[in-house]
Amino acid sequence: MNPEKRLIGITGGIASGKSTVTNMLRALGAHVLDADALAREIVAPGSPGLAEIVARWPDVLGADGSLDRKRLGEHIFNAPADRKALDAITHPRIGALMLERTQALWARGERVVFYDAALLIENRLHEAMSGVIVVWVPRALQLERLMKRNGLTHEQAEARVASQLPLDDKRAYATWLIDNSGTLEATRAQVEKVWQEVN
Repeated sequence: MNPEKRLIGITGGIASGKSTVTNMLRALGAHVLDADALAREIVAPGSPGLAEIVARWPDVLGADGSLDRKRLGEHIFNAPADRKALDAITHPRIGALMLERTQALWARGERVVFYDAALLIENRLHEAMSGVIVVWVPRALQLERLMKRNGLTHEQAEARVASQLPLDDKRAYATWLIDNSGTLEATRAQVEKVWQEVN
């Protein structure tokens, strides 16, 4: 048994099966914080995060007072300066909320908290973690799963995969590597092994 409090990152790539792994961890009783869910929370109607975004891009406020993500996407898709400005608004807030939730779980007696973030390595969040789980599949399988899941052409899938740090590069940061290229049972066995090691 390991008595220290730990924050462990979980990352992977598009269509690598990160959600499958986090769901398996949750089924084992793990507390998993989801970066995407926190990102939605910090731009909820009436939030300071949303107010700051609307101050910069007034047309992204929906009629119902919520963020029009599609319109915001149009602003930042091909504009690196706008994407950087958005990151400057959102990333510190997501980080602060993640820390707040983690400390609340620790205070409640939980020793291990997992943080699921697609851009964990890219945003250097792994540097503050006790360890990192990388969910990996070979690139060809990643493309195949993405095309099947999202109904994309090979070229479209290639473009999406190319927009992220390659999974083979992320492997170098792994404390634990989950090879998700086999059966669900094979993946579950690896997840259970990690869960036993961290508890």
